[in-house]
Amino acid sequence: LEEFDVSAMLDNVASTISPLMDKNKNRFELHIDESVGMARADITKTRQTLFNLLSNAAKFTENGAVSLSATVEIRDDKEFLVFRVSDTGIGMTPEQVQAVFAEFTQADASTTRKYGGTGLGLTISKRFCQMMGGDITVESELAVGTTFTAFFPVIVVDTTKSPDSQLAPKLSPTSTGEMSVAQGLVLVIDDDPTVRDLIVRSLAKEGFSVGVATNGQEGIRIARELKPDAITLDVMMQGMDGWSVLEQLKSDPSLMHIPVVMISIVDDRTRGFALGAAGYLTKPIDRQKMVDMLKTLSRKATIPDGFGQILVIDDDPNQCDMVKRTLEKEGCIVEIVENGLKGLEKLKTFAPDLIVLDLMMPEMDGFQFLTELQKTEDGRSIPVIVVTAKDLTNEDRQQLHGVVQEILIKSAYERDNLLNKIVQLISAQIQKYDEDGV
Repeated sequence: LEEFDVSAMLDNVASTISPLMDKNKNRFELHIDESVGMARADITKTRQTLFNLLSNAAKFTENGAVSLSATVEIRDDKEFLVFRVSDTGIGMTPEQVQAVFAEFTQADASTTRKYGGTGLGLTISKRFCQMMGGDITVESELAVGTTFTAFFPVIVVDTTKSPDSQLAPKLSPTSTGEMSVAQGLVLVIDDDPTVRDLIVRSLAKEGFSVGVATNGQEGIRIARELKPDAITLDVMMQGMDGWSVLEQLKSDPSLMHIPVVMISIVDDRTRGFALGAAGYLTKPIDRQKMVDMLKTLSRKATIPDGFGQILVIDDDPNQCDMVKRTLEKEGCIVEIVENGLKGLEKLKTFAPDLIVLDLMMPEMDGFQFLTELQKTEDGRSIPVIVVTAKDLTNEDRQQLHGVVQEILIKSAYERDNLLNKIVQLISAQIQKYDEDGV
């Protein structure tokens, strides 16, 4: 919590959101009542709440008007900051209004195709306001427009000594599983407010919904609640550092599929990729590079032409068949062998762009295969994704450190999620090659 000038914060929000308004030729108006002055609250959550509400308003309004107003009202003998975001957009039916914070469904399929989903941004915003002792309400009329009202005390009480009081109601599996967002939901985990706000503003400009966490433990908790499409994670944090957070994320079956982009002053991308990171950025952050990377990671990936030879080494015929069918749909050439020994033999006649490797196999297991693969320069240059049902020990992970690009646990995934993740990782590997000039 910090004291801040609300008017200055609103001017910053208006400046940041301006490109989204211009995109759909909307007129934007900012109204600040003279009662508004200083406040003591979480400025990052406040700013992000307004970004999310304004982003949705801009997206669902064309050649219309969007307004943001701020005033102070007395509620239950306390002063509350009240923000209203109004638009002249497509509006909602009464049924949609009732469900808007749990599951948003647009007017019809053609509207969904035209505008995309609004998704978790509203749920995040409501949660942020609740954490500060307030809430968000909505009024809407179909084909007329919508008004969201966000409010919380002018002076927010610090409840950090009682962690449970910070917990908002958990999101339902339906709301997290079926919502979509224009550019996806990104969770930013960083204890540096300057860097955190820079990332939030950069992503908001591009239409992302953004959740924030100020430390590692909070980040893990919020990740479990929101199930974001991607996570940015600072390495150098006090208390639980980024590597510890990454380890917990990748050992949690409900979170391990979420792509994580590590951010650090030190370029330690080899360690990051070995521990399961999907991307790595060094400070000072190249904003466009970050945005492009998160756009790639937060949507379903496809494999470009010319990067299509995949070697699958696995003795599970059902698993192999699923992987083969999915990757061949993406235009890949897929070869399958049932153990590491045959994998080494296949490499003499087949030059894969990527290897998908099981660890537990007869004759030569995955660990032995990797040892042999690392003995040649050509072998060391082939990215490897481990897909295994083995319960990995710390010793196993250390052995894989620096040798494989990603570790996926078979039992932790629905079939479609597992296969989509493989496709996404292949796409991310292409991006890494492009960045490195390979």
